[in-house]
Amino acid sequence: MKIKEKLKLDCAGLIAHGPITIVAFGDSVTHGALYFDEIDYDTVYHRLLAKKISAVRNYVPVNVVNAGIGGLTAVQSLERMDAQVFAHNPDLVIIAFGLNDVNRTLEEYVGSLRTMFEKCLARDIETVFLTPNMLNTYVADDLPKMYHEYASKMANFQNNGRMDTYIDAARALAHSMGVKVADCYAKWRELSKTQDTTVLLANRINHPTREMHELFADTLFDVIFDDEKSMNTAVEETMYRE
Repeated sequence: MKIKEKLKLDCAGLIAHGPITIVAFGDSVTHGALYFDEIDYDTVYHRLLAKKISAVRNYVPVNVVNAGIGGLTAVQSLERMDAQVFAHNPDLVIIAFGLNDVNRTLEEYVGSLRTMFEKCLARDIETVFLTPNMLNTYVADDLPKMYHEYASKMANFQNNGRMDTYIDAARALAHSMGVKVADCYAKWRELSKTQDTTVLLANRINHPTREMHELFADTLFDVIFDDEKSMNTAVEETMYRE
């Protein structure tokens, strides 16, 4: 049962099927990381998504399991899927990897995503691949010197097209397997035409600011509800909307 269908449950349906359960499976952004050593679980995108879903109809509880761990790649996370994802019997799994994977081979990244998608689809779980934000495009002046070397490496990955290649491949894989894509990377790319996107990163490398987590939440909401504009939502306008 998809979330947009489960959200319509009455008391008898809720007794039979239970509340909505979402598992957000990813890296540091999903974990809630902002600046270095700063984590905010209240403003992370999946918490905002739960609020947006409840704004449609608040009778059915929306529970979100945060299965994000900072610093991990997709291949490093495969072994924890059973215990940290499927054990919760989720109605929806959000798969959000890519920022750390760019340090490994493209084959490892795509292969790991394929396995994740296959595992979710085999269990008939609604699945969304959430593409990440862009990396920094330069070494910011306000970045502590201890992070300059890594920031320079990430900026090179962003500017030389490596990050684009990884996300293009991941996006193509998801489409080929029938997995929905919440394409935030494309939106960041569009923003980069007119804005300095590095300042939209809380740590000036790869963690979006609190405000930009709204972009992820709204994009996921639209994908989950298939852009059903007739839904009575209470979603507010945010800074990135035209």
